[in-house]
Amino acid sequence: MSFHDLHHGDRPLLLPNAWDFASGAALVKAGFPAVGTTSLGVAAAAGKTDAAGDTRDETVALARVLSRLPVPVTVDIEGGFSTRVADVAELVTELASFGIAGINLEDGRADGTLAPLDHQTTVIAAVKRAAPQVFLNARTDTFWLGDPDRDETLRRARAFADAGADGIFVPGIVDDADLRAVLVAAEVPLNVLFMPGKTEYERLARLGVHRVSTGSLLFRKALQAAVVTALGVTGESGDHPALSYGDVQGLVRD
Repeated sequence: MSFHDLHHGDRPLLLPNAWDFASGAALVKAGFPAVGTTSLGVAAAAGKTDAAGDTRDETVALARVLSRLPVPVTVDIEGGFSTRVADVAELVTELASFGIAGINLEDGRADGTLAPLDHQTTVIAAVKRAAPQVFLNARTDTFWLGDPDRDETLRRARAFADAGADGIFVPGIVDDADLRAVLVAAEVPLNVLFMPGKTEYERLARLGVHRVSTGSLLFRKALQAAVVTALGVTGESGDHPALSYGDVQGLVRD
């Protein structure tokens, strides 16, 4: 089944996000039909902060090795690692040459603002012209960066779909009414970020969500497991909760 087809099944595609070849291969062995990458995991593993736009080399290198997996792979390219439209299109063309099936392309910027809508739609259209076979999951950070803005989310979802996006990703969206509104507005598959305690797979399935991503959760849980296991060697125990996104960013800043 193609990566595009996986978004139109009876149930939402549960997409786990890997940060290196071993994690990706383990997820494939567990039976997942597709694998994505987590930009936080890729950045932190390289000692860099996420969403700073400076992990292009690491992202391309990981994509190259993950392309060996026997399932479709989709790669988080943040904002494309450049503000130049041609650079982003060239990057996606390179990923497509490895056999990468999809990308995430976000409109959030490192300074906490959103890319201008006309610029983002121009990038999306250019990427689709350059690599039409790649599933372009257009991410908008209208809920992720600050106060949720449903109207702006709907405006961007419609515009991204009109520009050629194959799917829309709205991390941080959890409310049923907001989800229904985006589903109606976009008319392309909707991707939602799984957030423990805030989202629930079966509920998202009933609403008609097409794809559920784990984002950085698996990477952060892996860090927690490593710490707990190491401390357990001497019998030490205690409460060592999973690191938050901000916690991991803090690790590489310290």
